[in-house]
Amino acid sequence: MLEYNLPRYLPSAEELPDSDETPVDNELQELIPGLLKAILLILWAERMDWLFAIDMGIYYHPDKPPIVPDGFLSLGVERFYDEELRPSYVLWDENVVPIFVLEVVSQNYRKEYTTKLDEYEALGVLYYVIYSSRRRRKPHLEVHKLVNGKYELQQGNPVWLTEIGLGIGCERGNYCGVTREWMYWYDQQGQRYLTPAEQIKQEAQRAQQETQRAQQETQRAQQEAQRAQQETQRAEVAEQRVQQLTEQLRALGIDPDNLG
Repeated sequence: MLEYNLPRYLPSAEELPDSDETPVDNELQELIPGLLKAILLILWAERMDWLFAIDMGIYYHPDKPPIVPDGFLSLGVERFYDEELRPSYVLWDENVVPIFVLEVVSQNYRKEYTTKLDEYEALGVLYYVIYSSRRRRKPHLEVHKLVNGKYELQQGNPVWLTEIGLGIGCERGNYCGVTREWMYWYDQQGQRYLTPAEQIKQEAQRAQQETQRAQQETQRAQQEAQRAQQETQRAEVAEQRVQQLTEQLRALGIDPDNLG
């Protein structure tokens, strides 16, 4: 776990760089965590006690460079302070170690399976997730959970993250117009949550179905009105016939009221 052996003066987040300014090696390093964040913004729209940051520096000591994962999730923190948002994540201000850290491996290996694993373990990050679509003989997704101070590799796809209340996994899908394997959040039954575009499409389909139902109901109502009108017309015709017959009987000197 992190030991707070820090100097007396501690800079604020505004005084520290927001990242290590190292450009990403691959667009996926932004798109994959960006998709996870976009889904959370819908799932947890009413919650204000979480932060999912992308390429943001995590400062654990003012005299040491930050750790900058591709994405990380913290629970129990303010979603944002003000309209300027966070420039960086400073542990001595937040007092909350991220519960989930994501590294997306690109063509340039950045010690995700060695040095970074040790760093996040020492920091006390509960879940360290590594994704590499380039692996052939091993799973693309690795989820490491901190157990008694050491990471243990979790099995399955998706993997249920009890402390977060979500599952994490990967499967083929479409995001930003690209069909490939993406990472998603899942519910406890292993059903993945929809992307924003999928949710919009689903809502549009529902609206279309509701419109069709309304049109069908209108058609039924119109048909019922037509049937009622036809029945009224039949009743009027029958009444006219009775009146004609009554008049004919009276013309013959027969009182229709005394028939029987």
